[in-house]
Amino acid sequence: MLDQVSQPAINTELQVLRVQGKRLRLDSDLTGIPVSNTSRTYPHAAFGHMDDEIRLGYQAGVVSLQSPTYGRLWLSVAHHPGDTVSCTQAEALVLAAEACTRLRPRRRTELLRQRLQAFEQQVAQTNERWETQQQAVQQAKERLVEAQQQVQEYQQQVAELEQAYQTRKLQERPTSRLVQARSRLQAAMKRTISRTSACKQAQRRLDKTTAQLSQQQSELARLSQRLLRFEQDNATNADPVEAEFRLDAGFGTYENVALLIEMGYDLYTKPHSHTVVTALKRRVNDTTPWTPVGANAELVAWPALQLMNCPYPLDVALERFYTGKTLKYSALFHFGSEPVTEHLPGWFEQYNGRQTIEAGIKESKQVFYLHHLKVRSEPAIALQETFVLFAANFIRWASHWLQAQAHPLENALNVQKLGVKRQVHVAAHVSARVIQDEEGKWLQFSEQSAFAGLVLSLAGDQPSPQQAKC
Repeated sequence: MLDQVSQPAINTELQVLRVQGKRLRLDSDLTGIPVSNTSRTYPHAAFGHMDDEIRLGYQAGVVSLQSPTYGRLWLSVAHHPGDTVSCTQAEALVLAAEACTRLRPRRRTELLRQRLQAFEQQVAQTNERWETQQQAVQQAKERLVEAQQQVQEYQQQVAELEQAYQTRKLQERPTSRLVQARSRLQAAMKRTISRTSACKQAQRRLDKTTAQLSQQQSELARLSQRLLRFEQDNATNADPVEAEFRLDAGFGTYENVALLIEMGYDLYTKPHSHTVVTALKRRVNDTTPWTPVGANAELVAWPALQLMNCPYPLDVALERFYTGKTLKYSALFHFGSEPVTEHLPGWFEQYNGRQTIEAGIKESKQVFYLHHLKVRSEPAIALQETFVLFAANFIRWASHWLQAQAHPLENALNVQKLGVKRQVHVAAHVSARVIQDEEGKWLQFSEQSAFAGLVLSLAGDQPSPQQAKC
């Protein structure tokens, strides 16, 4: 039912973007919904990172669209246990956005095919190493058996000589056969110890390579399946769109970066691991020119930089900024057609534009009380999350419609200037009279209300916001 109400408005905004020749700009995040740490009545609640703390609760994966008309529209929300982490949810969030918009970019199958071919060579090299190490293990085992047999032979010789010496009451001399036999036995025992160690080392190397080969073969099968799926996606996508995703560092693993690139998206994110920052800091020195990009932030960047363990070259920037008197560093990743390294302030501004989803999450909690769960059933909790995001969208649709339909009177209430928070916390609770006459419908606010002296006037019978979209 909510989709029937929401989809026409979302489709209209998508059409506006396409008519204007703009790409889809999507933001995604994971936000915590904590409950009492001592509670035992919330099903599948788990401890996880929430608001810079370890709390018991849930995570909600959300996706928003930058809208030319409404600023921000929520597309989807997914309910998860509290121990869910961002890096595991990138693909699911992208697919949720595509399911809502019914649009997707062309998959970059040519890049994935090249990656697959390069990876096949790696697998072949690992397989060759595995075969060589398997032979080495076999040889080490044979040498160990040979040494063990020598020990047995020399032990028997020593035992026979000792018996003979005792029977004949012979005296042992430094060059006697018994002393020489004992010396050979001692050398054989040392050789056995050495070859046992060598055999174990060879087996450890083989076990490590076997595990690596198994992992690579699984990865090869996964990438092959992805290529087939993406080729089918392209075959059924007659009208691909240009789209970009902005994600925070929690999503910025190399695998997620590669996945979104292969799915056809331009990408703005930060690296998941701080080791990238450490490596980039080694690339700069006292003479490196830094570009100011904000009040206390500077960037230095490298276009198409090939990072270790990342399948594709990325535009990479090192950021330095002050928090109080402390100098801190961060990094930015970009992949796409935009030459971001040529205009660093624009890159910095574009990535930080994802604060719109952070503002949306803050609004969902402070205005619509997403973090105050009023139910205990997990399906009901998921439904509450859905209704909260629907309410945020619907108020934007309704206020835009009201402003468009209202008479431009001097004492007219400007609904859009109120902002969502004041509309919900104030306007929805003030007293007013509803008046209907031949000129239309009026809402006259009482003298005791926060909007005393103001009116909201609509001309005639106007269609609802959703009827107007149809």
